Amino acid sequence: MQRIHCGIVPPHLLTRLAALQDPRLSGASSAARHALLELDPVLRERSEALRAPVRRGSAIAGSLTRRIHDAGGREELPGEVVRAEGAPATGDVAADEAYDGLGSTYRLFSEEYGRSSIDGAGKRLDATVHYGSNYDNAFWDGERMVFGDGDGEIFGRFTASLTVISHELTHGFTQYSTNLEYQGQSGALNESLSDVFGVLVEQRDLGQDAASAAWLVGAGIFTPSVRGEALRSLKAPGTAYDDDVLGKDPQPATMADYVETTSDNGGVHINSGIPNHAFYLAATALGGEAWTGVGRVWYDAVLSGTIPPDCDFPTFAQATQDAAGRRFGVDSREAGAVAEAWTRVGVLR
Repeated sequence: MQRIHCGIVPPHLLTRLAALQDPRLSGASSAARHALLELDPVLRERSEALRAPVRRGSAIAGSLTRRIHDAGGREELPGEVVRAEGAPATGDVAADEAYDGLGSTYRLFSEEYGRSSIDGAGKRLDATVHYGSNYDNAFWDGERMVFGDGDGEIFGRFTASLTVISHELTHGFTQYSTNLEYQGQSGALNESLSDVFGVLVEQRDLGQDAASAAWLVGAGIFTPSVRGEALRSLKAPGTAYDDDVLGKDPQPATMADYVETTSDNGGVHINSGIPNHAFYLAATALGGEAWTGVGRVWYDAVLSGTIPPDCDFPTFAQATQDAAGRRFGVDSREAGAVAEAWTRVGVLR
């Protein structure tokens, strides 16, 4: 079965940029057209492989091992090794940001949840920076992280945002834990899990509690010319950007505004706003460190064995309720907050 290439920039944004006629943004338009072409035959063919074996165990079986490559502006992977585990900083900002971001993501899963790397078996974390020329995306290809440097007009370098790094690497965790199909509601859950654990990595790194956190995915990758904070907001889906060039963030926060579409694999980057917001509501209702409360519930649910590849929102909501009950008690504040959050977004009644 084919492994899906998961990029941080949604196809609807690339499509909008690709259609630009403004000569002042010709670089961004050209970069977006190229990124769209890469999304279809090239990377899908490159990432063809049998699905990864599911590993639900969480015993520590190794230590953090990273390897950063530099593609040198070419679209050839993996590129030249520029930093291995334990080596000093290179002075290349993108390479060192990738190295640090992989480490922060590993430490969340290892130190908080007891999982040895994304696969539960100590997998080495690989990344390639400086992929392509003005490449407008970052992606997980099933084996490694890959980062473009952006077009310089709309997007800057993609390693500038820790949530981009942790979001994309979490696709690897999902690949090795649930293998959620990248279509419709299961695909939206796939994207949502990456957003959820992506922001948790950042919050833990910064020592933020649920109330003080930004709850943004992709903050820092837009150039100053863009009117927007980030690609997505878990706190307020639909408000991350509102720009003359990019348009308005289309994410819904509740099922009342669920988007029926055949594009973007059934709106996986759009409708992920609904489970995202449910997580935010539960986390802020409880307060404190989100990664130790509701984060543990979501992690437990993913590894519970009750999440089918074609999981829909109600099934996932029930899995998180069950996980909260097992970990904290069926009458706990945590279980109540999870149930209330899914009710408020319209998934449960």
